[in-house]
Amino acid sequence: MALVLNKTVPDFEAAATRDIKFSPKNYLGKKLILYFYPKDMTPGCTTEAMQFRELFAEFTAADAVIFGVSRDNLASHDKFRTNLELPFDLIADTEEKLCHMFGVVKNKIMYGKKVKGIERSTFLVDAEGVLRQEWRGVKVAGHVEEVLESVRAL
Repeated sequence: MALVLNKTVPDFEAAATRDIKFSPKNYLGKKLILYFYPKDMTPGCTTEAMQFRELFAEFTAADAVIFGVSRDNLASHDKFRTNLELPFDLIADTEEKLCHMFGVVKNKIMYGKKVKGIERSTFLVDAEGVLRQEWRGVKVAGHVEEVLESVRAL
């Protein structure tokens, strides 16, 4: 089931760091940012996570909650979160259910071989649970600031 802009995000459950059972319905009343990234502890993903960390207080002031999502397991996420001192949690989508729901699984070419990977993407859900904005094929530079502007505009 593909998500559609300006439609309610279907409810689901997913495991996140700090033993959180993530479900969109638990965050109704707040703006929700789900950012999908390829892999813990890689340069671009580290930079993106640090940029969300640096602006975390501003997102919180704008009544927004941030969750990072990748196919890494909880042990990897815990290490990544601790190493970077991330103030937000990370969802482990080891079975790619969310990745497929949000349509971020893409074929990529890595070292001349076709591989299935995650397209860096961010989704903004409003306080009523409606998908309001999506960014696909994200370039890290300037992205987090753009997401913050959109959160404030909601």
